[in-house]
Amino acid sequence: MALPLEKTKIENSINKQIFMVYGRPKIGKSTFCNQFPSPLFLATEPGLNHLECYRVIVNSWDKFLESCADIAKGGHKFETIVIDTFDNLIDLCAEWVCKEKGIEHVADLPMGKGYGFVNTHIRQKINKLAQLGYAIILVSHCDLVEVETKTKKFNKYTISVSGRNKAFALGLPDYILFIDSVIKDNEEVRIIRAQPSMYWDAGSRDGKLPAELPLSFNELSKYFKQKEATNV
Repeated sequence: MALPLEKTKIENSINKQIFMVYGRPKIGKSTFCNQFPSPLFLATEPGLNHLECYRVIVNSWDKFLESCADIAKGGHKFETIVIDTFDNLIDLCAEWVCKEKGIEHVADLPMGKGYGFVNTHIRQKINKLAQLGYAIILVSHCDLVEVETKTKKFNKYTISVSGRNKAFALGLPDYILFIDSVIKDNEEVRIIRAQPSMYWDAGSRDGKLPAELPLSFNELSKYFKQKEATNV
């Protein structure tokens, strides 16, 4: 195999990115995701009846695999794939692994192998979709957890994925966006927090997004190159 002669270029097209979007209930996560270019929702739980959107009901891991295969075939207009919620997709994959391995819970396999199987299967499918040129959005619920250090205790917002799947879920996306709200001029304003803090999980691989920006795809898209044509 020949070694490369040039450095790879930075990939800044929005349809080459994986996003994690999380926040409190009813704060506008799905509505925000619906602003992305030509989105298709893979709905792993109820809650999209308030939106006019394209969606596929995904109630099993096999259904998710079927949906991924249909997306990969192309011949459609979708450019963004929204998994709503990622929390439930992990549960569906875990159920499938348990059935395949003949166990009751993924923790029944020694050395964390059950969790490893779940994470590997999900990572492979998500990365394959991303490589095909789709923007991927993983929607998660929000937990407020207590963090204790040697000197203080404080509360921190994070995704509701728990246990050994959490580190995997936080490491998978290129951008972790925390949907929050603040009071400005005596009115509640919804925002995106895109930089890490001791009080919430957020951030990106390149760190180019500001600490705070309005809850709007148009505002977010200013930090990315014009999207490229997808593989359709």
